[in-house]
Amino acid sequence: MNFAFPQTEGAEPRANIDRLRADVTALTSTKIPRSYENLAGLKEAAKYIENEWKKSGLKVAYQKFKAGKNTYENVVTTMGPSKGPRIVIGAHYDVAGPLPGADDNASGIAGLLEIARLIQQRKPTLKYRIDLVAYTLEEPPFFGSDQMGSAVHAKSLKELKAEVLFMLSLEMVGYFSDKKNSQSFPIPELAKIYPSTGNFIGVVGDPTSKALVTQVTRLMKQASKVDVQALNAPRELPGVSLSDHSSYWEYGYPAIMLTDTAFMRNPHYHTKGDTADTLDYKSMAEVVEGVYNVLINFSK
Repeated sequence: MNFAFPQTEGAEPRANIDRLRADVTALTSTKIPRSYENLAGLKEAAKYIENEWKKSGLKVAYQKFKAGKNTYENVVTTMGPSKGPRIVIGAHYDVAGPLPGADDNASGIAGLLEIARLIQQRKPTLKYRIDLVAYTLEEPPFFGSDQMGSAVHAKSLKELKAEVLFMLSLEMVGYFSDKKNSQSFPIPELAKIYPSTGNFIGVVGDPTSKALVTQVTRLMKQASKVDVQALNAPRELPGVSLSDHSSYWEYGYPAIMLTDTAFMRNPHYHTKGDTADTLDYKSMAEVVEGVYNVLINFSK
């Protein structure tokens, strides 16, 4: 996928492709895989996230919680106003088994890290508080349970009576293909509406999220050179609920997912082939630019 990256005089540099690649490489190169069985692997990944945020001048907190006999950690940083309504943007750093997990979901974490860097570099005026959260325990056997890191975080916001404008989950944002018919769909009807080539990013919500999905899609299109496609569909449709945003639905918060559609496009999903060299970092950078524009210009 080829993009032109013109820079006008005085323009801010675009999201950094090399940093995104370095983040994915680091997360897929932990000494042991970052799965729920391997606390040391998870700790190494969490420490990497912490260090990268600290390099950007941010304060980092750990949200610790018990699952089974073990203690796990979400990694959190906050930007913008300390009070008032907030936007939560999150991605999970755990993997499904002894796998590298480049697209799923080092790509989402890399996006989260780069968004923080851009905000710190460009220093925009933030209208709302932005909570960046790196979750653990998104993958089986915890998915759908109250022990998911995102469920723990969503519950804590509810207990604080926090005003959450919306939550955005970065769930696999790195795999793109220009091959014909590289995109599949959970039902045939969608193939009549959406591109058959897997070179777009999807903004996915349920039927109650139509206005939110519309605004996020519009803002992403303003700033991103990658194609952005919107989908509002019932939560029961395969794929619509399969990420951390579903945890926020359970607590009544608006939540949507940004995704390359996972197993409906990426042949390496949940395999040892999900490696850093399979991702499209130019397209990832464009996704980051789109999300940055959402965070800066969203209006409630």
